[in-house]
Amino acid sequence: MLLRCLMVDQMSKTLTEYTGLLSKYLAPQWRRVLLLALIVFAGIALSLYNPQILKYFIDSATTGAPLQSLIGAGVLYTLIAIVGQLATVAESYIGENIGLIATNQMRADLTLHALSLDPSFHNAHTPGEMIERVDGDVATLGNFFSRFVIRIVANGLLLIGVLILLFQIDWRVGASLCLFTAISFIGLSALNKTSSRLWTAVREATAQLFGFLEERVAGTEDIRSNGGTPYVMRRFAEHSRNLLRKTAPAAIVGSSTWSVTNFMFAAGTVTALALGIMLFSAGTITIGTIFLMYSYTELLSRPIEQISRQMQDLQLASAGITRIRQIFQMRSAIVEQPSAGLPDGPLAVEFDNVVFGYEGEESVVRHLSFRVEPGERLGLLGRTGSGKTTLTRLLFRFYDPGQGAVRLNGIDLRDLALADLRRRVAIVTQDIQLFHGTVRDNLTFFNRTIPDESILKVLDELGMRNWLDRLPSGLNSRLAPGGSGLSAGESQLLAFARVYLKDPGLVILDEASSRLDPATEHRLEQAVDRLLRGRTGIIIAHRLTTVQRVDHIVILEDGVSCESGPREQLASNPRSRFAQLLRTGLEEALA
Repeated sequence: MLLRCLMVDQMSKTLTEYTGLLSKYLAPQWRRVLLLALIVFAGIALSLYNPQILKYFIDSATTGAPLQSLIGAGVLYTLIAIVGQLATVAESYIGENIGLIATNQMRADLTLHALSLDPSFHNAHTPGEMIERVDGDVATLGNFFSRFVIRIVANGLLLIGVLILLFQIDWRVGASLCLFTAISFIGLSALNKTSSRLWTAVREATAQLFGFLEERVAGTEDIRSNGGTPYVMRRFAEHSRNLLRKTAPAAIVGSSTWSVTNFMFAAGTVTALALGIMLFSAGTITIGTIFLMYSYTELLSRPIEQISRQMQDLQLASAGITRIRQIFQMRSAIVEQPSAGLPDGPLAVEFDNVVFGYEGEESVVRHLSFRVEPGERLGLLGRTGSGKTTLTRLLFRFYDPGQGAVRLNGIDLRDLALADLRRRVAIVTQDIQLFHGTVRDNLTFFNRTIPDESILKVLDELGMRNWLDRLPSGLNSRLAPGGSGLSAGESQLLAFARVYLKDPGLVILDEASSRLDPATEHRLEQAVDRLLRGRTGIIIAHRLTTVQRVDHIVILEDGVSCESGPREQLASNPRSRFAQLLRTGLEEALA
């Protein structure tokens, strides 16, 4: 009894979820949905009526009816057949539009929700897996959105209509084909249930393969340079074998379903013809009625097959909906409660007794406190793993500190809207993300409101106008995926141009020139000076030349500030840690 209640409760929840999805993504398209329903129901009526015309034609021809009446019946049949075909084309066109619009909106919602989640979510899900979720799983819902309810209702009505008409011919015919219908539904439902479970496993294996491929393709250079190609190919073979093992039984069951369906429908046709011959021999029905029985039996296979297929699609959609719902139900640990805003101009930065550790790990930052006044430049030094990059993540509020507060202009980041915060803070790292798009789109992040004059002015200021003029289409020239074809210096200057166009109050340079040769670095140093002018700057650096431009120094060691103060004061104190770094050489000491 308890199990039954739990099953009913689960079915109720599932139905509520499906209804909620349909209402959310189909409500804006109610006119298209209504038109699609009218076309589908009109097609059903035509399907039920056309065999009656053929029955009349056959019976009239066998009884010597006038030629004019036969021609009229033939013309009417042809016209109805043409209208039926046009209705099928219209149904396909409108249904595909409804499905694509609904699934594209769901893709957009799912992508936006995933982007709003904190980094811990993205650390646990590879980009390849997310592509399969956003594209693959959502694609399985196209038919669910566009036709599921309408086709279930329409085919149910068609099935009932055909059986009623068969009962009108003879109760034995109706009863026999009712039994055939019940057996067909039971058999196909059992096969489809097994098939859906197997194809769900195939989708999981596909997602794992996509995730593996995305990670390895992104690291092609490192894999080849370190001799990792054999390992990658071995793991690729393992994923491929896993996909094959999952796909083979699914394909076999799928083909078995097709074979069983054909057998059942052939058995139904034989049953109808046998009953027709028996009734015709008894003088109960005409030849035209035998053809009518045959036509309705063939027509009966359509709703059985489509209802069964719709239920299979529902089971596939159910698996996709479950995975999509799991992502939608995830909530970011970063909760927005904006109550203040940031002013224009340079921003003050304050870390007040900040303690932070990543999930399941020890504290990376421990009781850290420092302050940067508006317009000042802070040099942040420390070995790899000392917590420098973690501070930038806290400043962008990718994470919240476990203790203490991070403030801009005296405002706790938790009191700021994320959009406002990230509009006023910008970062340039040594790894620049460039998109396969035009130069304009890469500089503006696809913001069409930024005029070309502003872009050209920034490129002039950074000394990149000659580079732009050499491109075949100027700002409309397309960059290769990942920025291949650009030098490291050109990529960094494009990143600086992005920051210029954003015009933030705080600029973070996270070892932005650590991988450049001295000549290119000198060119970038001039761009950095322009970039920091009139802005607060935090510079994470390994090189002495970069540190010379800062006002204050904070040296981190294991997440703790082991030394801080004005740069000149620390440099002039021979006992300071910073002075020792200068004597030793920053590159060697901080390696």
